[in-house]
Amino acid sequence: MVLPVLKLGTLALKTLSKPVAAKLKQQAAIHPRFRQFIISMAQANHRITTRMQRRIYSHATDAEIRPLNEEKAVQDAVDLIGEIFIFTVGGAAVIFEVQRSANKEAKKEEIRIQELEELRQRDESLAREVELLRQKLEELEQLAKSRGLSGIFSFKHATTEDSKLAKPA
Repeated sequence: MVLPVLKLGTLALKTLSKPVAAKLKQQAAIHPRFRQFIISMAQANHRITTRMQRRIYSHATDAEIRPLNEEKAVQDAVDLIGEIFIFTVGGAAVIFEVQRSANKEAKKEEIRIQELEELRQRDESLAREVELLRQKLEELEQLAKSRGLSGIFSFKHATTEDSKLAKPA
């Protein structure tokens, strides 16, 4: 029940991040101080990508790079901000899912270890009980021999390997 609701919540978060990113882009373009910051960020991004493209296509890298006009710089910057916001929300959702899955697996492993420990303790307890019964049987045989009843209690001690071999297949 929790898994479908959690997946649905993650999907809703990703879907709602797109309108939030659009609103963020709109507000970023209006605020004067932030506008100057994003224009300089867009110009730097333009210079870096233009240099990379020139190197990739073996063009002259020492040529002057013309800056973007102000509106184009603002539009590029707000688009970048929106994409970064959506990517961040998606990345956080993926990290949350991975962390939740890892916690679930750790709990399962802890339960398996606990079950194995319980089985080991049960096995040790049964081994002690078998040994105790074996000792009591030997005492009973000794008591029977001392009273002259050795023919009545003639048990054969068989090890587990001998009993496995004696059973027909």
